[in-house]
Amino acid sequence: MRATMMQDRESRASCQRWTRQELEQYQVQRFNQLLEVVIRDNAYYREKFKNAPHSIRSIAELEQFPFSKKTDWINDDPSGVALHHSYAMDRYRRYHRTSGTRGRPMVVLDTDEDWAWWVGTWQYVLDACGIEDKDRVLMAFSFGPFIGFWSAHDACLRRQCMVIPSGGMPTVARIDLIDSAKPTVLFSTPTYAIHLGREAESRGQSLRDSSIRCVFVAGEPGGCVPSVRSTIESLYGAQVMDHAGATEIGPWGYGSRDGRALHVIETEFIAEFLPLEKEPDPESGLSGLRELVLTSLGRTGAPVIRYRTGDLVNPVFAEVAEYERKNASGFVRLEGGIIGRADDMFVVRGVNVFPSSIDSLVREFPEVGEYRLTLNRVGALDELMLEVEDRWHDPKRIAERLLNNLQLRVQVVDVPEGSLPKSEGKSRRIVDRR
Repeated sequence: MRATMMQDRESRASCQRWTRQELEQYQVQRFNQLLEVVIRDNAYYREKFKNAPHSIRSIAELEQFPFSKKTDWINDDPSGVALHHSYAMDRYRRYHRTSGTRGRPMVVLDTDEDWAWWVGTWQYVLDACGIEDKDRVLMAFSFGPFIGFWSAHDACLRRQCMVIPSGGMPTVARIDLIDSAKPTVLFSTPTYAIHLGREAESRGQSLRDSSIRCVFVAGEPGGCVPSVRSTIESLYGAQVMDHAGATEIGPWGYGSRDGRALHVIETEFIAEFLPLEKEPDPESGLSGLRELVLTSLGRTGAPVIRYRTGDLVNPVFAEVAEYERKNASGFVRLEGGIIGRADDMFVVRGVNVFPSSIDSLVREFPEVGEYRLTLNRVGALDELMLEVEDRWHDPKRIAERLLNNLQLRVQVVDVPEGSLPKSEGKSRRIVDRR
């Protein structure tokens, strides 16, 4: 078994040394295989692609296929099952659901074959984290229809790790579990990892002294944000690794070894990059951003072809020579990870603001715990109010940092510790009352 796992790992590493031409030839072959099955079995795409070719010869020819987006699949079916599923319900074995943070939750189903693809694709992510069969992995997620926990859980089992679930446990119980079970890897959202570490410190149980050597974060941006990474590293004295995926897409990305970027797993996904309809102000530092479009190459029960993710990224293509020199992945590199979302950006007094920018700035103050940003309209003007749980009780220094960086005046209010809502899942820190 171990010999087979080593062979599989070397095969995955070999793929990351392919030239761009070799990689695109492989993607074209996989796409044509997928398209043949989709046209045959999937009524949604058969109609959607009725004017498109039934095969391609180059990645550039993908432009002949229309885009897809989540709103295309949401319907009024009480079950919430998306329209783009290929088969009857009795063919599926896995039921998962989106979080619903951006609208109505959507159910996504997987066949046995599709789930095997999920678990196999996850192995790239575990490779990047250096996770071995001797590792003990603590999953700090609740049980439920959230796909991230289950796919990571099964991927770690396939690698023959010990998996320690903690669903339903309060934070204090999880701290005790870390002490008794001695996990070497923690899986969590960035937000919850910070909350867990700070709660342990408040009890005099610093997790820097624990068995954890790697904190694996996913579910929301943060793993590639320097201030968030440094906060987690300080709390745990451990390496931080990032991951990106989505219920409807698959586990599409893993963190770079330098901690500053994500890589798209290009053997299993085709990535395209759309220019934004309105380029950000050059002085904002956000010029060059593109919207990420993904095609999943191994999922036929719920195919995703030319899917507009809404994620804003800064793509950089590395040459194989650079891979050999730096021992880094040759897959496309997204500098800074997911910078923001097209549907998250809001404009206040002519300034483009991404929630990730606010998060990055707030995380420069490790003494700040939870926070909440509220947008209000006072007369004809938009106003921003930032509530912070600040152990230094000095909101002025945070307001000055936001003004200097964003060129935007923000009212910062210190609130009692524990007064703001917390979540181990995706954070809901933006309240728009305009």
